[in-house]
Amino acid sequence: MTGRLAIAMFVAFAGAYFLSALLRAITATLAPAFSAELGLRAADLGLLAGAYFLGFSLLQLPLGAALDRFGPKRVLLALLGVASAGCLAFAAAQGLQTLFAARMLIGMGVSACLMAPLTAYRRFYEPAGQLRANSWMLMTGSLGMLASTLPVQWLLPVTGWRGLFVVLAAGLLLAGVAIAAVVPADSPARGKSSQAGDEGYRQVFRHPAFLRAAPMGFFIYGGLIAVQALWAGPWLTRVAGRSPAEAAQGLFLVNGCMLLAFMGWGIVMPRLVSRGIHADALMSWGLPLCLVVLAVLVVAPEPAGAGAWALWCVACTVVCLSQPAIGQAFEQHAAGRALSAFNLVIFTGVFGIQWSIGLLIDAAVARGHDEALAFRFALAVFWGLSLLSYLWFLLSPRKRAAR
Repeated sequence: MTGRLAIAMFVAFAGAYFLSALLRAITATLAPAFSAELGLRAADLGLLAGAYFLGFSLLQLPLGAALDRFGPKRVLLALLGVASAGCLAFAAAQGLQTLFAARMLIGMGVSACLMAPLTAYRRFYEPAGQLRANSWMLMTGSLGMLASTLPVQWLLPVTGWRGLFVVLAAGLLLAGVAIAAVVPADSPARGKSSQAGDEGYRQVFRHPAFLRAAPMGFFIYGGLIAVQALWAGPWLTRVAGRSPAEAAQGLFLVNGCMLLAFMGWGIVMPRLVSRGIHADALMSWGLPLCLVVLAVLVVAPEPAGAGAWALWCVACTVVCLSQPAIGQAFEQHAAGRALSAFNLVIFTGVFGIQWSIGLLIDAAVARGHDEALAFRFALAVFWGLSLLSYLWFLLSPRKRAAR
């Protein structure tokens, strides 16, 4: 697919993904408001932020089968209605339990906002075009996360956080209208008939490319989202001593740098592929940089500011090439399941890492350590697990992706 239809389809999908990324990251900006109004501790914030990813993860396996069987357009439209209802429930919630349930519903509703487009791109775009579209979808996600920082901070005095979620509910419905209007009707994937049952997923989970990338997806990719969407904000306020407004400005810088990084990947990846340089090699060469940067952030005597966190996040963006690489390693009839299974790994990692960092911080503080040291301890544990996942990726047997 080329020309105006390809552009219109990309823009429609990107609008929904923009809102899903904004909803993913908004807890980092709203954390001070939640803590002040509801008295939430670090572990509570981690649990609340992770509820989105828990709901997201629970739906990934049935989502993959549905994408292969019913097509990305119908599945995404149905789930956007669920996400809108979740936003309204979140706006009306009065305590941690109801907030958790509503945010989990939001996560379930937006669970197809990236997988549905990637499945469609796998069907309609050439391999180099898939890499470009994937990078630019992630760029759109960074734009959504950018909008979750200063713009949200500016809107809070006008709408309050509850009114903001009502606005987001309406935005999700409008995104669905755009997708219904411009995205082509679903058609069966080319290739073998879809295996929506357990055998189809056993094939995915046993695949060498999946097994090789899974630990890295859990720890490095999941950890990137966990820190960007939540813990970078509390680090800036509780460790680096920034005010909530200054922290929002810092998160704006982080997400702006991520946006530019994904824009750059979308520009250069088709050229690199044409020269025989694929995602596998780029991840092997590039991931050590993010590990080195994180190690420096943990042990540096002065607490890292937004610029240092932006550098780490940008260094981590190379891991995002793993998603289209997984999609290309499978035939079209299994692409939805493969992508959703890998997304399950990533977002299970996000939930686990977000909550675990909060638990480690609270445990260290309970033992009498100051909060800054507790943050460093939690991130050091995360760094060690990330290093092990990279070594697994580097040393595991390789298998060429299907082109």
